[in-house]
Amino acid sequence: MMEGVATDSSTSTSSDKPRRTRRTRMTGAERREQLLDIGRTLFAAKGFEGTSVEEIAAKAGVSKPVVYEHFGGKEGLYAVVVDREMRQLLDMVTGALTAGHPRELLEQAAFALLDYIDAYTDGFRILVRDSPVAQSTGTFASLISDIATQVEDILGTEFKNRGFDAKLAPLYAQALVGMVALTGQWWLDVRKPKKSEVAAHLVNLAWHGLDGMEQKPRLIGHRKN
Repeated sequence: MMEGVATDSSTSTSSDKPRRTRRTRMTGAERREQLLDIGRTLFAAKGFEGTSVEEIAAKAGVSKPVVYEHFGGKEGLYAVVVDREMRQLLDMVTGALTAGHPRELLEQAAFALLDYIDAYTDGFRILVRDSPVAQSTGTFASLISDIATQVEDILGTEFKNRGFDAKLAPLYAQALVGMVALTGQWWLDVRKPKKSEVAAHLVNLAWHGLDGMEQKPRLIGHRKN
């Protein structure tokens, strides 16, 4: 009788034993992308200084050495995130400039930046912060300068057609792109009015400002220097 009880107990234990679920191991490339996604989210929410390697590793479910293995540290991860976001924004702006008419080109440039803010909000938040690993090619200011260079070519042609000094095109390009970029930073948080209205108002100010430009603008105040 005791043997029967022992046998039943043994059978019951065997049938109730939980099965182990096998975890799928990430490839090196998959782990790298996971760390980039987590880093982007944390850097956008907390900034570079407020984010730690420990937190990045914990979110990814790995140890700190894994982060160091892929990026050499927090600075390396941040640099890759910034570089990707810069290329994404520059590609979107470059790809958008397809129209022939200058006013429509302004619309396309404004929409490209606002589209980027809409689709890559975390990326834009990171770009507009001061970079702790700032390089001549790694800051938001340099990115805006790259975009302004493209706008400069458009304005240069328009200036020549209107009889203006084409040498001033770089100045006006920086002013126009800077205006759109700063408005984008403001719209990032308020999200009002809707994107199409923001683009229309930006182009309204830029286009009609250019339309009414004086060939030799004068200061009307007392200060001259």
